Amino acid sequence: MFLDAFKKIPLWSSQQLEGSTDYHSHILPGVDDGVRELKVSLSILSSFERMGVSDLWCTPHIMEDMPNTTEDLRRRFDELQAAYQGSVCLHLSAEYMMDTLFVTRLEANDLLPLGEAGDQLLVETSYFNPPSDFEQLLEEIQSKGYFPVLAHPERYTYMDEKDYKELKNKGIRFQLNLGSLVDVYGKTARKKAEWMLKMGFYDMHGSDIHSPRMLSSEAKIAKNLKIV
Repeated sequence: MFLDAFKKIPLWSSQQLEGSTDYHSHILPGVDDGVRELKVSLSILSSFERMGVSDLWCTPHIMEDMPNTTEDLRRRFDELQAAYQGSVCLHLSAEYMMDTLFVTRLEANDLLPLGEAGDQLLVETSYFNPPSDFEQLLEEIQSKGYFPVLAHPERYTYMDEKDYKELKNKGIRFQLNLGSLVDVYGKTARKKAEWMLKMGFYDMHGSDIHSPRMLSSEAKIAKNLKIV
């Protein structure tokens, strides 16, 4: 597995993303701030095929500003699957902002879990401040039988090494944005990502791709990172 092996090898090497799973993307068209048109989604998927990605999770935003419904996202996903004839295996989940809408969906068990076992939830917070009830929300997710997966923790400016250690001790899983390793989100995010990789804190990775413009960073990753 990529994340187990990555912390044991040099940071930069040459091998492609062959056989990897992208657990975070915004290629489901017309539902959030990601891809808008189906043809663009298909073009991105073709690029991912060439990079060797085997599985991809569509994780559109669900938040108060983008209150996507489970039913609508499933319908849009069915349309994408029907149109796509390539080799990447597609899956549907969501990226949940930990806000009031999320609390409502969690209480109603109206959710799109992440992972083959269906027992993980991909969640995020503001980059600058945690929700006031952050720890309580994480505990509520766990009480419902889900593992919270914190999306791109390296990007949260309010978190430091102590915070990451405490979250891992509480059983919170971390998802790395691969772009963080090539300065897509700045040098601070890269420094945090490299530290968490060395600590073995990441459980999965993803592109968090929103548009074709991000493919250049994915190509750079595919060229320079050893992923096994």
